[in-house]
Amino acid sequence: MNSLINYLSCGVLWLGLAAKAPDLLRHRHDPYLRAICAVLALAGLCFLLGAPPTVGAVNGLSGVSNLAAPLTYAAITGYCAASQVLVVHLRGGRRVDRTARRWKLAYTVVLLGITVTFALGEAPAERLTDFDTYYARTPYLAEMIVLYLVAHLTAVTVTTVSALHWARQVRGGLRAGLLLLGTGALCGAGYSVAKLVAVGACWSGHDWPVLGTAVSPALAGAGALLTVVGVLVPLLAPRVAERRRAGREYARLEPLERSLDDLLVRRALRLPRPRFASPATLLMWRRTSIHNALSHLDAYYDRDLYERTRADVLAATEDPELAGARAWAAVITDALRHEAELRGPAGRGPAGRATGPTARPGRAQPPDGAAGQPSGPWPDPAALGPSPDTAALARIADALTAPVPEPVPTASAVPGGTAGTGTV
Repeated sequence: MNSLINYLSCGVLWLGLAAKAPDLLRHRHDPYLRAICAVLALAGLCFLLGAPPTVGAVNGLSGVSNLAAPLTYAAITGYCAASQVLVVHLRGGRRVDRTARRWKLAYTVVLLGITVTFALGEAPAERLTDFDTYYARTPYLAEMIVLYLVAHLTAVTVTTVSALHWARQVRGGLRAGLLLLGTGALCGAGYSVAKLVAVGACWSGHDWPVLGTAVSPALAGAGALLTVVGVLVPLLAPRVAERRRAGREYARLEPLERSLDDLLVRRALRLPRPRFASPATLLMWRRTSIHNALSHLDAYYDRDLYERTRADVLAATEDPELAGARAWAAVITDALRHEAELRGPAGRGPAGRATGPTARPGRAQPPDGAAGQPSGPWPDPAALGPSPDTAALARIADALTAPVPEPVPTASAVPGGTAGTGTV
């Protein structure tokens, strides 16, 4: 069971590393990204080296009894150093580089201590799962065990306090990531505490191997999962939010595209729908289809209808944006009807091809203007052209499905038909 936990934890951590590797290659000089990747890589290595099958393989291939133990402790120490460097970069400040160098130097000293104490001690009996408690009273090896556990406990404690304290000051994906990272580090602290308690029990003549062989690996596995999720959440949250926004916008524009569907199909104005596309790609496809249809309808827009509808809705709602959206919805609907009427025999040439739009009697076309700009409330038709206001398109789509509000009585209207007067 310990082996399964170790290998699963290693896999989860290295999957997170694989997700961040492209960013690291593009920004290889970013110290924050390097620290994140070092944490994920070293944490996965700790679990890989700590699995009993790996321990046996390392000992057998090296010919040195229990060599896997100091290698695992060295990997844990490297993970501790990377965690502290990551916390330093998360905090920021003017002395980031100096503080990071101090942590690296401190854990380099720990690495030297592990190397020296293992070389001085004697561990003839191979232990795959309980090295800590079996050699807890052996000279030099006991010091090595306590050294790595205290170094690990210090690192995860600092990470826990820093992450949870900072989480109180931020919001969104960063807050969620810091909470997960702090909780994962807290589980890592539980790993060290369980090991230290088991070692202390051995010193007092008791034997509590379950703390070192069952409890601590489970806490370490949970901490690894929470750590990798906590590291990735702030990086993935903006992308998830963007996908959700694009999906909502795509669904919101559906009524407008549906109203233009006949024109899009008949005039072959819509590209094939992309398969297995992201929400952002689908949104771009739908916008492009709408742009193509509205550009085709440009010559059929009725200025008078726009002005009348806008004035009526503005009087009813006192909302200029809603009034403009409802006016455009009315104009687009009328233009579609007009275009459909003209596509018959009267609007086609001898070869059955459209000869161009013809204005109905009394239809008011948008004014040309001396400078080519419309006057009054009539918006420039180019605003719905290649680069439209996305928010305006969404409001038009909403206006196509929303009920028309009832007019609101004016402030001067008084019951009984008498104009209200008053003095101050």
